[in-house]
Amino acid sequence: MEKTHHTATGLGTRVSAWLAARGISVPILAFFAVLAIVPLVVRDEYMLRLLVISLLFGAQAMAFSFTTGYINVINFGFAGFVGLGAYTSALLVIDLGVSPWLGFVGGTLAAGVVGFLTGILTLRLRGIYAACMAWFVQIAMMGLATVNVDLTRGALGLVVPPLGDTVHTAPYFYLLLLMSLGIYLVMTLIVNSNMGLAFRAIGQNLLAARTSGVNPTRYKVINWTIACAVAGLLGSFYAHFIGILTPDLMHFKHTVEVLALAYIGGRGTLWGGLIASFLMTPVFQYLKPLMEIRLVIYGFLLVVVMMFYPQGLAGAILRWGKRMGRRGKETGGKS
Repeated sequence: MEKTHHTATGLGTRVSAWLAARGISVPILAFFAVLAIVPLVVRDEYMLRLLVISLLFGAQAMAFSFTTGYINVINFGFAGFVGLGAYTSALLVIDLGVSPWLGFVGGTLAAGVVGFLTGILTLRLRGIYAACMAWFVQIAMMGLATVNVDLTRGALGLVVPPLGDTVHTAPYFYLLLLMSLGIYLVMTLIVNSNMGLAFRAIGQNLLAARTSGVNPTRYKVINWTIACAVAGLLGSFYAHFIGILTPDLMHFKHTVEVLALAYIGGRGTLWGGLIASFLMTPVFQYLKPLMEIRLVIYGFLLVVVMMFYPQGLAGAILRWGKRMGRRGKETGGKS
């Protein structure tokens, strides 16, 4: 029995070390595991939909942080790529009769290709110029979705078929949970690879990165394309989950919401925005009378975070974890 215990302990230690070497957080994996149990306990459809929306915003915040946190470029057109993925998937299903799963692939590819082309045009610019160009692309895509009434029905809304015959929310929740876990794992492996090292170098000091032999434009475009493709994938899910699409999905206010979650969660981390979404999204849903001024609330929270907690929620959690670890060592040493 003791030998089996030591073997299991040794295996657990090796697995933890392997994950840590690749930057994968065991507590975040545990968080995903806890989320997987929730539908088995919570049967209320409203609560499950609230969890799906929270997870959806959290996954978008991860994709947004992948760009702004590592190459230091803000994608002000993020909502446009979410909308592009949503409309592409919906139109493929409605007009061509393809499977919604192929619609997911189409939405991801469309957002990735347009993101690649946008990146080539914008990421040679610096600072606010690249951000503004991305915003203009978002405005153009929103305008196209509005005026092409014959194709998208404009402001009337496009009715999108669901993924299956079920009317329950739990299957959607598990699908999005798997997607979000995959996004977290893939992006974490990337940012802890040599490519991620190049991303960090560009984000910290562009001139020093170029001097070291890093091609800033190349790595910026790669990062940007991946984030836009993920936005398109999440937009495809949104289309079939919500069931109706309007050009409002591409509105700049939705980019601001994701930006706020990413910064409040912790700029430079992937999981900070995910945690922040589960804390903030349910609160805003329960405070619907204040939803007209939600951007003001987001702005206030951003100011507070930047002034008092520059590293965001993730930084506070990491500091708390280190403090608890030191206390544990001190307690162990005294005993």
